[in-house]
Amino acid sequence: MLLGTVLVLLLLGSAAPASAHAALRGSDPGDGSVVKSAPRHLTLTFTESVGLLEDSFRVYGPDNRRVPLGEPQHADGASDTARADLPGGLADGTYTVAWRVVSADSHPVSGAFTFSVGEPSPTAPAAPAASAEHPVTKSLYDTGRHLAYIAAALLIGTAAFAALCRPPDPAPLRLPLLTGWWTLLTATAVLLVLRAPYENGTSPATALDPSAFTDTLTGRPGLALLTRLALLSAAALLLPLVRRRSPRTRLAAGAALSLALALTWAAAEHASAGIQVPQAMTSSVLHLLAAACWLGGLTALLLTLHRAKTPPPATVVTRFSRLALASVTVLVVTGVYQSWRGLGSWSALTETSYGRTLTVKLAATVFLLLAAALSRRWTALLARPARTPAAVEERVPELVGASGIPPEPEPEPEPELRPGPELRPVTPPTDGPDGPDGPEDRLRRALRRSVLAEVVVAVVVLLVTTVLTGTLPARAEAEAAKAPEPQVAGLPGAEAFTIPYDVGTPGGRGTVQLTMDPGRVGENGLQAVVFGPQGALTFVPELRLSFTLAAKDIGPIDAKLTDRGGYWATNDLNLPLEGTWTMKLTIRVSEVDQVSGTRQVEITR
Repeated sequence: MLLGTVLVLLLLGSAAPASAHAALRGSDPGDGSVVKSAPRHLTLTFTESVGLLEDSFRVYGPDNRRVPLGEPQHADGASDTARADLPGGLADGTYTVAWRVVSADSHPVSGAFTFSVGEPSPTAPAAPAASAEHPVTKSLYDTGRHLAYIAAALLIGTAAFAALCRPPDPAPLRLPLLTGWWTLLTATAVLLVLRAPYENGTSPATALDPSAFTDTLTGRPGLALLTRLALLSAAALLLPLVRRRSPRTRLAAGAALSLALALTWAAAEHASAGIQVPQAMTSSVLHLLAAACWLGGLTALLLTLHRAKTPPPATVVTRFSRLALASVTVLVVTGVYQSWRGLGSWSALTETSYGRTLTVKLAATVFLLLAAALSRRWTALLARPARTPAAVEERVPELVGASGIPPEPEPEPEPELRPGPELRPVTPPTDGPDGPDGPEDRLRRALRRSVLAEVVVAVVVLLVTTVLTGTLPARAEAEAAKAPEPQVAGLPGAEAFTIPYDVGTPGGRGTVQLTMDPGRVGENGLQAVVFGPQGALTFVPELRLSFTLAAKDIGPIDAKLTDRGGYWATNDLNLPLEGTWTMKLTIRVSEVDQVSGTRQVEITR
């Protein structure tokens, strides 16, 4: 029961803790709104602070031509609000806004919406069908992120194992140290070069653009990557000097470098955004260091068990067991905090992509901790002989003979000695395909197998973790869902609704944006625009809308929407009484496929 509780608490965190991606909270003009006069500014508000790109906003007019904009900037110094100036004299019709920003956790996010001046156009303009992210760039960037996490764990964990566990033969640790350093250096350099194409959603070839690379170096993610490169380079230059110092000095230098490297992740990713940033960054650094000491130390232990010329004494394995236990304790505490910060509610664990990915990580770590428990058992058994005093053979007094003189004792054979944590008698090895097969040798082989299993599963956990850091956290998703319904700017009392639909067929999902003016008793106007699965304007054979006031037994009143060439509308919907009306929407997307949905609408005088 206790192990299960620890598993749940531990896995609710991540090696690179997550907090929030930016999500659009609202805009002015609002999504689907109709304004009487052309606005002078375009303002977007997000759930967290965002970084702006040179091409963050693109606006397309009713003629499908791009509208020139002013340079995007943060409005009134608010880092979560972006604004761009619109040209004067915008023509009547529908405008499409495509946006792309970089959230504070370094991930680019994008989207699109429409608004109309005067009245909606028969056909809304569509932004170019460019992908929100270039598949090759995203694949290369994600691979670099995976390798960077694994390399950091290998580098920091191996160094911690060498300094804290003190194996007598450190030669097998040179390979993981060099591999971790070179892999982290190369992955960081690749991430820095690809940062501009990743933010802009363009091909890797655009990384050669000097201006784009310069812009990268001024942003927080780019500065963090550049700092990481500088730290790794400084470590290589200072290593010969530090090696001549005392063990305490080497330990302090290694701890400082590890702390600085962990900060380059915390300062540029999830921990730097959302709520409680100072606490989150502290938790992020501790979580990353604990994960590296545990998972990277496992690899170092495995290599020591397999490749050390002198078998490591049981004290080395025992020290690592203590280090692993301390690391797991830190992971539990920081994991609980990061879980609360990222999920927001227990229901999000099964109802959101972030929660489901977290569940996959939980399942993988079940196997990891089971293997760790088995390794701890073998470690305890292996260390037991070293802690137990050598057995002293108890001599049984023999009966004295008639002469009163005891018989001469037979000479004992001299014990054979072998190196190890202590000198003790051993029995000659038995010949076989695997060599010696004493109890201690069997324990060492069992420990090597369980540690190998831990390393393999640990790599899987790290890979799932990097996927988790690229998933919209449930708390941010909930914040975006709580954003107020878009209001129709310039039309007092008007209301706008976005109604999702799904007829259960390929291409049968989308949304309907409804605008009701003025949304009061008497004559009302209605406009409805249908969007498909990708947010593109969609034409449907039929769209019906009716209103019923059940409290007064009135209705259904058919709105009698007519196709206006791209959108559906009516100008003479008469709602005679105030109250809560039931609005029923029926969408037919083909001759046989249709779906209906209802929504409550409050009508006042």
